[in-house]
Amino acid sequence: MYHPTTRVLAVLELLQTHGRLSGAEMSARLGVDTRTLRRYIVTLDEMGIPITTERGRHGGYALMAGFKLPPMMFTNDEALALAIGLLAARSLGFAEAAPAVASAQAKLERIMPANLKRRVRAIDETVRLDMLRAVAPQDNDALVTLSSAALAQQRVCLRYRTPEGDDSERDFDAYGLAFRGGCWYVIGMCHLRAGMRSFRLDRILKVETRPVSFARPAGFDALGYLTRSMASMPREHPVEIVLHTDLQTASAHFFGALGVLEQIDGGVLLRCSTDHVDWFAGHLAGLPFEFEVRAPALLRASLARLGERLLRTAGALG
Repeated sequence: MYHPTTRVLAVLELLQTHGRLSGAEMSARLGVDTRTLRRYIVTLDEMGIPITTERGRHGGYALMAGFKLPPMMFTNDEALALAIGLLAARSLGFAEAAPAVASAQAKLERIMPANLKRRVRAIDETVRLDMLRAVAPQDNDALVTLSSAALAQQRVCLRYRTPEGDDSERDFDAYGLAFRGGCWYVIGMCHLRAGMRSFRLDRILKVETRPVSFARPAGFDALGYLTRSMASMPREHPVEIVLHTDLQTASAHFFGALGVLEQIDGGVLLRCSTDHVDWFAGHLAGLPFEFEVRAPALLRASLARLGERLLRTAGALG
């Protein structure tokens, strides 16, 4: 059941969208009788929103010509929540999410002040989400500053603390941000190391903009870059496996940080590395398609031991 305040606001939205509507049409859209509709119109009038009324068979209601609602006022944190919320809704992958988000954003932008529009656009164009468990930064300043710097292509100075507790400072060109594996990351050019780097936002102690501009690569995919870099991190045992399936099926059984998949003749090549051969063997054993382990030999031996144990268990149960 709708709260009366919600219906009053729905009347205002109808008038803003359609300009002028008859009482009968508005009542039908809202699912109320004409007496209740008139009460909502009186409520809007008492709130200071001027509505013109034309009586008679072809009469109706409309906002007074030239009237505009005042801009919506948000704090920085409220604007950030709004932008991330819209982006998260679109990132969920439901077919209905994209048009709903576009519609909601269009409605909000009609009454947003210019500075709020820029904040929302900065988040929308530079942030990508991978929805998993979250480790939140200590505050929102780093996310706001870095997304704005990425959009404006303005260099920043980062103060960063490693997991071991060591602090460092560096000039940094932020190309984009991504949310993956429960953590926020910023990806870009690190001038201390003279190469591409990614940094967790919850370990960033301070961000300051520099009066220096840079050129962000066109079409840079922050989440794609982060996924590939995580998958190629060096571990003790390099792994190479041919999966006898198609790329789409293989992708559904190997999360992005586990390895890099490549379509080849006769299947899909998986390249990665692992510190835990027996765990990797258990993951492979659950695949619904055949595969060939090219390397390492330790993985083939682990799979053989696992297969023998499963056969013994099945024989005992039989």
